[in-house]
Amino acid sequence: MKIIRTNCDFEREPLKNPFGFKGGYVSELWQVRAYMQDESGNEAIGLGTQSTLWSDASVFTSSSESAGNSMMFLMTSYALERAKQTNWKTPFELLDKLLPDVYEYGRKITNNPNLRLTFALNSLVAVDNAAWLVYCRNKGIANFDDMPPADIKPAINCRHSKLANIPLMSYNIPLEQIVAAVNEGYFFLKIKIGCNPDRDGNLDRMLEWDKNRLKEIHEAVKDIETPYTDTGHIPYYFDANGRYDGKERLMRFLDYAKKIGALERIILMEEPFAEEFDEDVSDIPARLAADESAHSDKDALNKIQQGFTAIALKPIAKTMSMSLRIAKLAYEKKVPCFCADLTVNPILVDWNKNVAARLPALPGLKIGVLESNGHQNYKNWEQMKACHPMAGASWTTPRNGIFNLDSKFYKCSGGIFKS
Repeated sequence: MKIIRTNCDFEREPLKNPFGFKGGYVSELWQVRAYMQDESGNEAIGLGTQSTLWSDASVFTSSSESAGNSMMFLMTSYALERAKQTNWKTPFELLDKLLPDVYEYGRKITNNPNLRLTFALNSLVAVDNAAWLVYCRNKGIANFDDMPPADIKPAINCRHSKLANIPLMSYNIPLEQIVAAVNEGYFFLKIKIGCNPDRDGNLDRMLEWDKNRLKEIHEAVKDIETPYTDTGHIPYYFDANGRYDGKERLMRFLDYAKKIGALERIILMEEPFAEEFDEDVSDIPARLAADESAHSDKDALNKIQQGFTAIALKPIAKTMSMSLRIAKLAYEKKVPCFCADLTVNPILVDWNKNVAARLPALPGLKIGVLESNGHQNYKNWEQMKACHPMAGASWTTPRNGIFNLDSKFYKCSGGIFKS
């Protein structure tokens, strides 16, 4: 295939309140559109949401928020120009050809020789989505089930009728709001830990903050029941975003969890350590999940060999192509996966949902899961929903914390081919 015309643009979407994680705070997220047309006249617009803080905190902290977003957008524009010079047969092949060049370009414009690969992948989401849509139109494919190659399909062969909507509870979300979400039916919450309460990087104070956060949540929801877990209890999903400096400090957190009767409730402990941490973690008494450190299928394999026992897939943050490869690897290694959010727009939620709906349920849960927190964080979420090609469809909005997926969802693949 040959791309002959491209274009790109972005919109700045403000958040309701500063969104805290990785010790920092985001005030807006840029929504990117990437246009592609191939030599046969097939055209498509792929969407992406940028998150510089998530993809490389060093870029976020070393420049202004807008400057970091600008650099990532320049990488998207650069990738589209390179795509016009590239022949490819599948989106996987296009990604393989674009990623090294885009990464090197990113290192130059950020002046960061240690730029994380995820920063480049985040910049390529809109490009990869456009490539998939052009590819499918070129091949006459109009359903997600027909999109992946045969060797990947076994990893995504489920068809859930229900997906638990995982909301995100960042540092500044009060306990009352967490309890209210559980009472509304949101039974699986993603809780951010690793807070930097005094903005001084003190890890002892971070640990105390995390322990207090765990205690107040556990005390508030421990007696609430749910039909969607094997135990009937509310499960806990903690995301530390690499803030713990080693196993000893993490064990102090987990020992405290055991002391208060919360350890067995922890279904996932995501990214407790920095990416460079390479010690064996198979002795940690919790299911550790790799997220941003699993940039590629190669990195995911390294994490699995290190002892991580779950992988967070992010088609909306690390490209659909790379995420499908990681899903295949994890399936072969018998490591469960789930789909995490990047606080993306409503259309991208359904790109993510198409994968989440087809992944096996996590151990301990009876239904599939999908993290989606845009409704909590975007100031203009309702207006953004109106732009969805299937706006108003029942499966676009969770009911009592659950996305209900019917035959119409699967027939139209959540509307992603209409975007």
